[in-house]
Amino acid sequence: MKELEKNLSGVGMRIGIVQSRFNPAVCEGLFGACYAKLLALGVVDSDITLATVPGALEIPVVLLYMAESEKFDALIALGAVIRGDTYHFEVVSNESARGIGDVQLSCGVPIANAVLTTDTDEQAIDRMHVKGAEAAEVAIEMANLLEGLK
Repeated sequence: MKELEKNLSGVGMRIGIVQSRFNPAVCEGLFGACYAKLLALGVVDSDITLATVPGALEIPVVLLYMAESEKFDALIALGAVIRGDTYHFEVVSNESARGIGDVQLSCGVPIANAVLTTDTDEQAIDRMHVKGAEAAEVAIEMANLLEGLK
């Protein structure tokens, strides 16, 4: 039996990141943790491309463009949708996640989804560093896994 084991080596990988600018303190925290983890796992700075967008709903279209370019081994979505007083939270959360999933499945490029959906600012701040770093690990692990399946 051939078993594909977890591989977190990012050496030689090209990673694209799409980051929302809405809720900037949280999104910058997500990015900082993600970027530091990518570097720690062997991805070099010149192989990381960051594109920022106004909000979470704009993330999928940029991911699609990046995925279709065939320039990236994996992609990462960073953002924060924090519950407010209206139904808009559900719309943005659900449609952002659906769009990210659709891109991943239609293009075959792994996408780590670190668009936080929280009830409060405090919850988002508590999660941003862990989820940012986890997104880097997921992107690299999935790119290696898919490469191993070829």
